[in-house]
Amino acid sequence: MVIEIKIVIAPDSFKGSVTAMEAALAIEKGIKKFLADAETVLVPVADGGEGTMDSLVAATGGKKVQAAVTGPLHEPVRAEYGLLGDGRTCVIEMASASGLCLVPPDQRNPMVTTTYGTGELIRKALDDGCRHFILAVGGSATNDGGSGMLQALGMKLLDYSGKSVGFGGGELQRIVTIDDSEWDPRIANATFLIASDVQNPLIGPNGASRVFGPQKGATPEMVEQLENNMHHWADLVQAKTGIRLHDRPGAGAAGGIGGAFQAFFPAEMRRGIDIVIEYTKLVDALNGADLVITGEGQVDFQTASGKTPMGVAEEAKKLGIPTIVLAGSIGRGIDALYQYGIESVHSIINAPMTLEEAIKRTPELLAEKAEQVLRTYLAKKL
Repeated sequence: MVIEIKIVIAPDSFKGSVTAMEAALAIEKGIKKFLADAETVLVPVADGGEGTMDSLVAATGGKKVQAAVTGPLHEPVRAEYGLLGDGRTCVIEMASASGLCLVPPDQRNPMVTTTYGTGELIRKALDDGCRHFILAVGGSATNDGGSGMLQALGMKLLDYSGKSVGFGGGELQRIVTIDDSEWDPRIANATFLIASDVQNPLIGPNGASRVFGPQKGATPEMVEQLENNMHHWADLVQAKTGIRLHDRPGAGAAGGIGGAFQAFFPAEMRRGIDIVIEYTKLVDALNGADLVITGEGQVDFQTASGKTPMGVAEEAKKLGIPTIVLAGSIGRGIDALYQYGIESVHSIINAPMTLEEAIKRTPELLAEKAEQVLRTYLAKKL
C-alpha cells in the first residue's frame, strides 16, 4: 500500500515516563508499522515546563552545562542549563535548581524554600558569556517572591539592623531595605524571556500564596503568613522601583519570581508554548503536512490555558491541518479544546492497569494508539 502522507509528530513529554523525543519516536514507530512509507517529521516540544530546555537544546544543536548550586532546602544540588546553538542564549528550567521535585513530600515548606539556586544558575551563565536568557519557571518549590534569586545576583535584602535576611518566604517580612549597590551590572545588558502561562498577580485571592502555596506544602496558617509577607515585599518593591506588583498579571508566577523579573530585569513574559514553537521552527515543519499528532500525559480543561496540544493545534489550524491528541489520561472539560483545531483526543490506555504499569508501558501504548488512530484517519482514503 502506497499512500502519500506527511505527518508532523509534536508531543510534549509524558511526565514521569518518557521525554518528548521518546514520545515522538514511539508515535513514529506506530505510524510506520501501518504505513512504512509515511513521511514523518519529529518536533518534540514543551510548554515552558519540564522538557523545555531539552526541546530547545535539541532543536538548535546546543548542549547542557552543569553547575553546583544551592537547592530549595539550602543544600547543594547539581543543576544544569541549556546553551543553545548560537552559543549565547541560555535556557534555564527553574525546577532544575529550585524545583518541587528536589524536595521530599514531608519536607515541603515554602516558608523556607529558596530561589537562590536559580540566581546562581543565571550568574554561572553570565560568567560563561550568555546574554540572552529563556527562563522556564514551572514546577517551583518556592514562595519567596524571587528574593533568593535576587540575593544570588548581588541584591542585598537587609533587616532593621542592616544585616542580610535569610532564605524563604518566611523571611520577607523581615526586609526593611533593598540595596542594589552590588547588583550584577551585566543584567542590564542582557535580555530575559520568561516562559510562563501563569497570569496570577502577586497577592490577593488569585495570588501566588493562596493559589500555589498549598501545592508546595503550605498549611492554611502558612498561607496567611506568606500572603502577609508577600504584601510587605510588594510594598518594598514598589517603593524601590515604582513598579506595583500587587495586582500585576504574571507577577505571581513560580511563587512570585515572575514579579522579581518584572521589577528588576529587562524581562518579557510570553506563553511557554509560543517560545518553543518559535525556536523549534514548528511552523516550517508544518509546511505541506496532512496531519499533526501531539500529546502529553494529562489532557483536560487546563490544556486550553496554553498547554502543548493546544499551542500545536493552533498553529496547525492556521494552515488547515487537523490535529489529533494522544494522552495518558483524559480529564473533564476537553470539549473546550475543539475550537483550537483539535479534532479528537485519545487515551493510550487500552486495558485496566495501575499507574505504575501505564508509566512503564507508555512507549508501547503510544505506538499502539498511533497506529490505530492512523488506520481510522485513513479509512476513508483507502
